[in-house]
This record gives sequence, C-alpha cells and structure tokens, in this order.
Amino acid sequence: MEPSSLEAARAFLRARRVALVGASRSEKDLSRAVLKELVARGYDVVPVNPAVAEVAGRRAFARVSEVTPPPDAALVMTPPARAEEVVRDCVAAGVREIWFHRGAGPGAASPAALALCAASGIHAVKDLCPFMALPGAGFPHRLHGFLRRRLARGEAR
Repeated sequence: MEPSSLEAARAFLRARRVALVGASRSEKDLSRAVLKELVARGYDVVPVNPAVAEVAGRRAFARVSEVTPPPDAALVMTPPARAEEVVRDCVAAGVREIWFHRGAGPGAASPAALALCAASGIHAVKDLCPFMALPGAGFPHRLHGFLRRRLARGEAR
C-alpha cells in the first residue's frame, strides 16, 4: 500500500540537505517563503535556479547534479513542463526523495515525472505544499492540507 501524501511528506522532511529547485530571485515568491521557513527549522537548503548565482544569501546552482555536497532530497517548485527534466537531473545526482510542490494551482508534478520517479525507485511527494506538512504549521496551512487530502480521497473513490 502506498503511503499517504502526508506520511510521504513527513518521511521527506527527515532529509537535512534539500535542493529547492525553482528558487526565485523575487523575495515575494512562495519559493522564498518556503526556503526561509525550512532554513529557520534547521534544514540546509540549497537553491537551484540556472538564472541566478545567489538566492537569499545562499549560493545557487544551475542543476541539482552540480550541488556539492549532494542534497538528500529535492523540493521541486517549477512548472510541470520542467518536472521530468528535473527528475532526470535528480536521478543523475543520486537523489531518492522528491517533493513536487502543489499549492492552489496544478502543482509541479507531471505524469511523465511521476512515472520516471516510480521507474527509478524515487519516493515522490505530490499534491501538498510544505507548509501543509511542517509540524506546527499555522491554521490556514493545516486547513488547506486537510481539505486537499479529503478531496483526493473523494476523487479516488
């Protein structure tokens, strides 16, 4: 039986060094809020964005496979059209845990990326925003996560 999204997310959060793929140069972007929260909780977050050299005072890398030392996991906050390419790069880097961010929109996952994760033995988290799974998250984030999980169960029936 496949673990629930929340169980998979909690397993992902055991990683300590996380590549944040799609980290934005804009301070107002959600990826920056996620980066800031993970860092505040003690994670070693490595921004990945080929268009910038630094994000929030941290050295950025163009690809996950260029990150040294390599990350334990990757949080993907890119458009779904880039997801398969990101998974291929994570496979090359030896990353075994990938979280495809999903907030209010369609999310970062694509069917091809999820299939590649399954074929490569990568544990994938989908359909959640990290704020929904982090311990002590605020009420709006917990409510959003609860509703997302309830809707997912209803769609599966």
